[in-house]
Amino acid sequence: MAITDFEFHQLADEMFQAIDNALEVLIDEQDADVDVDGSGNVLQLEFNGNSKIVINKQEPMHEIWLATQFGGYHFAYIDGKWLDQRNNNEFMPFVVESIFKQSGLKLDIK
Repeated sequence: MAITDFEFHQLADEMFQAIDNALEVLIDEQDADVDVDGSGNVLQLEFNGNSKIVINKQEPMHEIWLATQFGGYHFAYIDGKWLDQRNNNEFMPFVVESIFKQSGLKLDIK
């Protein structure tokens, strides 16, 4: 079943907020070197001043796009989960793994 634009933004914003909250905890508790820039439909994470992960909302397709050092991924909301269109990885565990690979930071996303 397709989701509406409103549902898409609500679901995506909840994920963006969960990532931002988890990173804020790391910054506060471990003095982690990460810059978080959320503006519009984009959430950009910069680690140690050089490594970036960019997450953006693609409203026309109702997808979340993720760009890492290792490649680009497109996630669609299918059966209550955000799944990568190529390999069926679930979004949040994949983001946590990507952040760890690029920065060594272990996120605890609730």
